[in-house]
Amino acid sequence: MIRITDAAQQHFRRLIAEQGEPGLGVRLRVLHGGTPRAECRLEYCAPAELAGDEWAVDCEGFTLWLEGSAVPFLEGAEIDLRREGMELTLSIRAPRLRGVPPGAEAGLVERLRHLIETEINPELARHRGRVELSELRADGAVVLRFGGGCQGCGMVDRTLREGIERLIRARFPEITAVLDATDHEAGTAPYLPRRPAAQSR
Repeated sequence: MIRITDAAQQHFRRLIAEQGEPGLGVRLRVLHGGTPRAECRLEYCAPAELAGDEWAVDCEGFTLWLEGSAVPFLEGAEIDLRREGMELTLSIRAPRLRGVPPGAEAGLVERLRHLIETEINPELARHRGRVELSELRADGAVVLRFGGGCQGCGMVDRTLREGIERLIRARFPEITAVLDATDHEAGTAPYLPRRPAAQSR
């Protein structure tokens, strides 16, 4: 699944020995896996700090723990220690880190979901929000539902029209409309509260 070169293992053994803590290992985590912002994080990890879902990779003199949720993104990965100029640099090559885009043979729903998860939701997450594909109608309309900070947000209409709809229709010309089916009145933590409707006199 994951390859750790001899040079990288030697580097880890040296670093762990310097900590002087029996049983100390290394944990590899993935942040924002499957998205353009995906990145790997290495950290020291004592057995008592394990969450219980990690996969163990036994190396000579220590254990590398793979965070359970990171495993799908680390298939075929390699950790190496390389010399760049005068410095030694630890590098992680993980071809699946940012996900595998659906191929040309994939259906429209699969390609839409991939766009939402890899490009749209990482942006919405900055405002504690998210969106999901609810329906692809026979007339070519896409129906979305917002959650988190986007549910009930006063800027969600603008986000939908000027951001999400433009992106979806640019990528998929066959889409005829992008609609919002969210119950925004049920939002409990909007990023920006909506203005109350003007009351008639």
